[in-house]
Amino acid sequence: MALPVRRSAGAPLAVEQWDPFRELIQGVFGNTMQNGHTTFVPRFDIEETEDAWIVEAELPGVKRKDVDVEVRDGELLITGEIKERERVGVVRHRTRRTGKFEIRLALPNDVDPEQVDARLEGGVMLVEIPKPERAKPRKVSVGGEDSEERS
Repeated sequence: MALPVRRSAGAPLAVEQWDPFRELIQGVFGNTMQNGHTTFVPRFDIEETEDAWIVEAELPGVKRKDVDVEVRDGELLITGEIKERERVGVVRHRTRRTGKFEIRLALPNDVDPEQVDARLEGGVMLVEIPKPERAKPRKVSVGGEDSEERS
């Protein structure tokens, strides 16, 4: 049985065997296509407190004008670009990522977009999403008779 083949974008005549697992990993960890451009997912954490969800993303070297934060249709979308700085010498080794990035997170439908707060300080983006009253935990008192009150 023949497997589907995908032609590599880098070399139009090269043929590589389709690997669904590799495609899944690339989709989860970055190297996705967005409007014909390759994007990546920067490192981020999601913290849940009693009152809010806090998203903390590493965006070294990003300026406020190069990042957008949107809340729409039950989704948080953080997009932007980490730009390559001009260099005088030759880069001999590189592990830092540059280029367009995107973080997409599903939110509960009852999140109020007007209450979401975002700030960028020291290369870290903090987005605080307040929980709606309905999503906040509450203490429930237990009624009924105590076993000590029985005679």
